[in-house]
Amino acid sequence: MNKVLLLLVLCAVSLPIYADQQAKKVFVMRDANGVLVFSDSPQIGAEEVSFNSRPNIMAATDTTFPVTKKPAKEQFEVSIIQPEDQATVRDNTGSVYVSGRITPMFKRGLRVRLLVDGQSQAEPQSNAVFILRDIERGEHKLQLELFDQNGKLIATSPTTTFYLHRASRINPGAN
Repeated sequence: MNKVLLLLVLCAVSLPIYADQQAKKVFVMRDANGVLVFSDSPQIGAEEVSFNSRPNIMAATDTTFPVTKKPAKEQFEVSIIQPEDQATVRDNTGSVYVSGRITPMFKRGLRVRLLVDGQSQAEPQSNAVFILRDIERGEHKLQLELFDQNGKLIATSPTTTFYLHRASRINPGAN
């Protein structure tokens, strides 16, 4: 009886060692679609993967100063949707309607300023729609600037060029 008990104890002790050795064998191969397939049993064309026997140990980090992430600031994009770039606006009074787009959605506290030929047209306002009056004929450049609640410039639109066509005062029939 003691011999049987001794044999059972030896088997129980050696089984984890045998299982550990078997668990370390991993095989890799590519399937018909070229995807890597890992397995613990060898297949035709599979290669055994060898592992480093050293444990993967990393030193502990200093936790005396908690790491705090600042929330990512939203990146706003500003664009002019009217008039379109290189468009000709025909208006004898010199009126031009400018409309802008802010993405992501326009938020409370943001302000928009319109620049015409590099000059500010008015104080920043809470929407991106502007009406220009008595603009001279010819080429003009528009740009929108977006400001946050503190008055800090956070985004600028690309420059849009438009051409204002007004009938001649000297020769009204000429184009």
